[in-house]
Amino acid sequence: MLKRITLSELCQGMYIHEFCGSWMEHPFWKSKFLLDCDKDLQRIRDSGICELWIDTSRGLDLASGESIEQVAAATEALLLAAEAPPPVRQTSLEDEVGRAVKLCNLSKAAVVAMFNDARMGQAIDTAHVQELVESISASVLRHPNALISLARLKHSDEYTYMHSVAVCALMIALARQLGLDEAQVREAGMAGLLHDIGKMTVPLEILNKPGSLTDQEFATMRGHPEAGTAILLASRQVSALVLDVCLHHHEKLDGSGYPHRLAGEQISLLARMGAVCDVYDAITSDRPYKKGWDPAESIRKMAEWSKSHFDEAVFQAFVKSLGIYPTGSLVRLQSGRLGVVLEQHGHSLLTPRVKVFFSATSKLPIPQEIIDLAKWVGRERIIGRESASVWGFRNLDELWSGLPARSGSYFDS
Repeated sequence: MLKRITLSELCQGMYIHEFCGSWMEHPFWKSKFLLDCDKDLQRIRDSGICELWIDTSRGLDLASGESIEQVAAATEALLLAAEAPPPVRQTSLEDEVGRAVKLCNLSKAAVVAMFNDARMGQAIDTAHVQELVESISASVLRHPNALISLARLKHSDEYTYMHSVAVCALMIALARQLGLDEAQVREAGMAGLLHDIGKMTVPLEILNKPGSLTDQEFATMRGHPEAGTAILLASRQVSALVLDVCLHHHEKLDGSGYPHRLAGEQISLLARMGAVCDVYDAITSDRPYKKGWDPAESIRKMAEWSKSHFDEAVFQAFVKSLGIYPTGSLVRLQSGRLGVVLEQHGHSLLTPRVKVFFSATSKLPIPQEIIDLAKWVGRERIIGRESASVWGFRNLDELWSGLPARSGSYFDS
């Protein structure tokens, strides 16, 4: 029987079924385990968790505590009496970046643990995956560009894990742009988080190889969609939609993708979404064998591929969700000033907020200033993309994120 108890009632010998509260509030990725050591007991006491569920059929029981039936009845009474929750309040980029750093760090740790479980042949804990998706979804709702742009800054060594977090956030933003309902948004987020789980069957020396893959290594890498699908099928806890994205996110509209060379309408909507989100994060991220492209340049290149690679309507919605000049893009203004894009305007893809900091004419730094191009129509505009590497700008991400210049990664190892 499941029973909810307070932290003070917890002792060794009890089987922990679930912690109450957010997964971000406790130090354990997996919540179901037998408590059999003082170290774990102390970690739980130090975490701030107040209540938890124990399974009395698999460990010690105690006379007090509430059964799951009692809790359900009390919860139902509260829900009947409660008003609808207030809508999520959108925040500024500056405010959300701070939250997003913490969420990225926690998400990375959770995905590392989840992928390691998969590597060891253990089942995926989808309840915690769903909670992670909900946290990412809430961040994207508060500000659609903060976490998405921040996750792009991953170091090449953490690519496999943070790529899953980034694609989850991109899928959520794209699903909302396409007008999908919230249940479908959650499915899209879950699919994004789990789409590359099959890479845990690929040897690390292939995943992290700095040079070109041999034909045999490439064939091994191309097997990850089917391997991931087998892992998720074995868990028996994910939907057919999530399985489909895992299996078919490398299919292309013209039938040249893999593993099944599907074409056009043979590819599901979520898989077509997954293809766009997967490619964008891949080409904008630093990898062991190449440096990531600028966000705006990546959008331009993907537009060139769109007729053969991507569903046109899905790709257009993707661009609307990120902008033609996504956050972090280096742009040249009509005045000759260079600036980094901060965030998008709600009604125009061509008039984002930009932080100017350099004169292309004098080739000297200028006082930093934030310009809302929506308020400068007819007086100032973006006339093109620029390359940070060509100009020698090394700390461009610091300008838009407000974070200190990094050495390695913004995310904890």
